[in-house]
Amino acid sequence: MDAATRPYRSVLYIPASKERALEKARELPCDAIIFDLEDAVAPDAKVAARAALVAALKTGGYGRRARIVRINALMTEWGLDDVRALKNAGADAILLPKVNTRSDVDYLADLLGDDMPIWVMMETPVSVFNARDIAAHGRVAGLVTGTNDLTKDLGSRSCTDRLPLMMALQTIVMAARAARIVAIDGVYNRFRDGEGLMAESKQGRDLGFDGKTLIHPAQIEGANRAFAPTASEIDLARRQIAAHETSQASGEGVAVVDGTIVENLHVVAARRILAKAQVLAEMENV
Repeated sequence: MDAATRPYRSVLYIPASKERALEKARELPCDAIIFDLEDAVAPDAKVAARAALVAALKTGGYGRRARIVRINALMTEWGLDDVRALKNAGADAILLPKVNTRSDVDYLADLLGDDMPIWVMMETPVSVFNARDIAAHGRVAGLVTGTNDLTKDLGSRSCTDRLPLMMALQTIVMAARAARIVAIDGVYNRFRDGEGLMAESKQGRDLGFDGKTLIHPAQIEGANRAFAPTASEIDLARRQIAAHETSQASGEGVAVVDGTIVENLHVVAARRILAKAQVLAEMENV
């Protein structure tokens, strides 16, 4: 699937230490998988988890799902070995945690030594302040929001409206959009709360995120729905394009749909919606 059109509605964390989860992930309807060697794996299990993940990736079978590996931080005893083992194992990208500045990405890029995309965890106040510079790095293809770590570092409360995190969330999206890369929202911790997940996913979509990181397969369906164009959005997009084309052809210059003027910028957004809907429709028919 072309990187420019690949959807990232649902990005599921999978602990690399759980071989059953690695196997089950081949059948899950998520758009992307983050195979986690960092937070989800105990220190005494990291070496075995790395070997199991390399074997799973080389076996394949993950289909259209984007395969992203979150390695351990490079300053830990496992980070460098993670890079050596994973850079040619069949992953689509390496996700680097504990990033604060652009130089952290430089170090990983030098270690990889090829054009493998790098994704970055945005999980510290320093990383948020440096978001524009990090996102503009030529090797960075995606930003993943670490809302739990940000909440901890800020000393803020976990609020359902996420107001304490709003500046950070918007900064991450702005940096990603300026660099034309992917922006993924943070996790929703109450994995059995479907309504709460949907509300937070819709908020993330409204803010401009491409998708949401997930901690349980039960969250996939909700995220897929929240970050996909709705039927009303698709209908409006089609009518906006048609009205604009008609006005241009007739020389009127101004198109109006549902009492609202349609300008070129609306047509660009409408075409983006239809393109995404087309990709998702094709995926469902595979």
